[in-house]
Amino acid sequence: MRLSALRYQHRILGGAAVLAVTQFGASVVGLFRDRLLTQTFPGLRTVDVYIASFRPSDLLFQIFIMAGFSVALVPLLARYHVHRDGREMEKLLNGVVFISSIGFGLIGLLLTALLPWIAPYLTQFTGDDLALYIQFARLALLTNFLFVFANAYGQYLLTVQRFWVYGIAPILYTLGTIAGTVWLTPVYGQYGPMFGTVIGAVVCMLVRLAALLVRGYRPHLTLWHSDIGELGLLMLPRMIALAMLYVELLVFDAIASGMPAGAVTVNAYTRNFQSVIIGVSGIALSLSIFSLLSQSAAKQEWHRYGIYLRKGILYLLALTVPGAIALVALTPVAIWLVHLERQTALFTLCLLLYAFSIPFESLNHLFSRAYFALKDTTRPAIFNVVNAVVAVSIAWWFAPAIGVLSLPLGFTIGHIAQMAGLALLLPHKPAKG
Repeated sequence: MRLSALRYQHRILGGAAVLAVTQFGASVVGLFRDRLLTQTFPGLRTVDVYIASFRPSDLLFQIFIMAGFSVALVPLLARYHVHRDGREMEKLLNGVVFISSIGFGLIGLLLTALLPWIAPYLTQFTGDDLALYIQFARLALLTNFLFVFANAYGQYLLTVQRFWVYGIAPILYTLGTIAGTVWLTPVYGQYGPMFGTVIGAVVCMLVRLAALLVRGYRPHLTLWHSDIGELGLLMLPRMIALAMLYVELLVFDAIASGMPAGAVTVNAYTRNFQSVIIGVSGIALSLSIFSLLSQSAAKQEWHRYGIYLRKGILYLLALTVPGAIALVALTPVAIWLVHLERQTALFTLCLLLYAFSIPFESLNHLFSRAYFALKDTTRPAIFNVVNAVVAVSIAWWFAPAIGVLSLPLGFTIGHIAQMAGLALLLPHKPAKG
């Protein structure tokens, strides 16, 4: 029993360590990208537009693609992986890629055509800023179309626990934005970073595809798979949850875009620093454990499921609480890294509020995947909606009084509400094993 427990711990920590390293690498590269953007466009309005332009596309991508990928694809692939049925895994992945790419492609084309009419309702940008927002948003749609393939391949890599390739690909994506900012901006002006971002998405997709090809995967046209119907049913609650989450982000950007230049950037960059800790702790551990939870559930090994979950909670608390304290202590370094010394006071307060949310958001990642492994997507969806409603309500109410600080305040309280609900209704079935 002792050896078995050590093996479980090694599998959790081994995968989490790889993902933590790659997540940290992605965060460092992302912070360098942020600093480069603020230095290249010191007025910050172009950076505001760049950040906000991804929201409509990200909203659609999360609702129609990641709603299925993040909650159901790994458990469905794991069902075949535990029986070493690589052929069926390949057929399922090909079917999902075909349906997803066609669906998102059609939605993306429709939004591309409608953007000039709906963009004024999504942001408070006007004039040249609004025109730039529309063009950036169209390029963001192309980026997310490429991520349909990249993320499908990524879920396969998570299932077979090939974490290095999974984690390195996003770093290459961000390097594309950096390369575009440095080398394409002198030629294409404000469009340089966006062109680089599209190139980075291509590289991310190809790297993950290459990893699958090495394992023997062969892409071919598969119009359907019997599991796609189940995936569709499982993703419905998650679609609602992710819709609310990205509506929250759209509202946050809408609120901030009506404030002085730099408000969107300060909010986004402080959230980016917070996400460094989330990435190397909450997301890394949750992704590492997700396949193990799914395989345990597929085999109905509830005792093992419970071990993974309890270990995950303890590890997360041990990492995130000190991580949040360290982030606050390093605020001056963070300000210097992204070249926002002119916004020191505002940046400091925003980062403090976001740091407080770190343990709660990290636990939400873990708890949600504990449900997903059991193919329960309804309860996580409900509390995602609760999170978004609480966050938006607080941000909207307090914005006139405290400005951009209302955004991290709402974000933090929303995650506290979500965590409380998920923890109270954690699945009891595994505990019976």
